[in-house]
Amino acid sequence: MKIRILAAGQPGAVLYDRPWPAVGEVIDDLPTSVAAHLVASEVAEEVTEAAPARRRKTRKGDDDA
Repeated sequence: MKIRILAAGQPGAVLYDRPWPAVGEVIDDLPTSVAAHLVASEVAEEVTEAAPARRRKTRKGDDDA
């Protein structure tokens, strides 16, 4: 399971016997149970292989304000 870290660790914190990764770092070599626990705890998010959704740009003056 590939995850992205969302929360900073305390100074000296470790994750699975190594220094806590930086916020935004992607990790893919943790056991699934450890990665799933981090996601469930909202410390990390699962990274999927799907391309991010594209946002539509609106033309100036198209809003209904």
